Amino acid sequence: MGQPLNVGIVGCGNISRQYLANLRRLGNLNLTAVSDVHEPAARAVAEAEGVPALQVTDLLQAETVDVVLNLTTPTAHAPLALAAFEAGKHVYLEKPFATTPTEAQALMSATTDTGLRLGSAPDTVLGTGIQTARALVDEGRIGAPVGATAFMLAPGHEFWHPNPAYYYAAGGGPLLDMGVYYLTALVTMLGPVRTVSAMAGRARTERVVPEGAPRAGEVLPVSVDTFTSALLQHAGGAISTLVVSFDVVASEVPRIEVYGAEGSIAVPDPNQFDGDVRLGRFGSEFTAVAPQAGYRGAGRGYGLADMARAIEDGGPHRQSAELGFHVHEVMDRIIQAAEQQAVLTVPSTCERPAPVPLSDDPALN
Repeated sequence: MGQPLNVGIVGCGNISRQYLANLRRLGNLNLTAVSDVHEPAARAVAEAEGVPALQVTDLLQAETVDVVLNLTTPTAHAPLALAAFEAGKHVYLEKPFATTPTEAQALMSATTDTGLRLGSAPDTVLGTGIQTARALVDEGRIGAPVGATAFMLAPGHEFWHPNPAYYYAAGGGPLLDMGVYYLTALVTMLGPVRTVSAMAGRARTERVVPEGAPRAGEVLPVSVDTFTSALLQHAGGAISTLVVSFDVVASEVPRIEVYGAEGSIAVPDPNQFDGDVRLGRFGSEFTAVAPQAGYRGAGRGYGLADMARAIEDGGPHRQSAELGFHVHEVMDRIIQAAEQQAVLTVPSTCERPAPVPLSDDPALN
């Protein structure tokens, strides 16, 4: 392993704590600066981590920064990434990839034009949960893949989130906020999506934050669909059903199941890095499968470490711009399909990322 990649974080909110905890133990990453429009937040992180707190423009120009870890609010993702590319920095984005198709295409054009790397969350698919399930598919343990079901059913963010209004405004909703985890997992296991159809709706036009929650009593206008059911056909022929909602009070359906001609796989929560993978075959009940692929003990930031490894060895990184763009375009097509009551083709495609061998260190594999 060569010199670590110097990381500048822009955005020191809640999610940054998860990244910071892992950056300390990832040997090919070195935190060198932080920034936030809320300067006290940046100063607090800077003091805790022993690095300078800089203005965003200064961080982008700093010679001590090789890659910008973009943890800003979704509407700032694309503008900041484009500014970082212009400053000659690689970029790793927290999800979502972008908020509009125009932004997403601009990011793809910029990374192509500059030759700089663009990585995109979620990197939860690099953990032992999704990777073990993928290994079972690749090994033929369930025969030819036929399809999958994926369910993200929740009552909504106002029950716990300190600032839930965004999740019901344009650019929010269960599909863009949480569906990205499920779609990234499905593409990782079954390959890119070729066509989509969908229906969507919303239970109400306003939501009231309940008592006992942050911002109790606040009225939240609902500008996006909060229940979406989509049918996806993967390029390899498998058919997946995806249902995402912020309108479901209780549910017992599984997170994800993958079905093959000879068996089925129960897949753990794709918003987590690990979890029990279970295999069901003819004549037997589901049984647990020990982790056999993926990064053990992984957390947010492992996708960035994988990108740092790829920059050093010149190969592809797993959470690539192409993967992030494709998943974003699938979600955009789902929204359009629901509006038009149509079956739509997804123009983009992507390679399935390389599988992750069972290992501890993304700097080496």
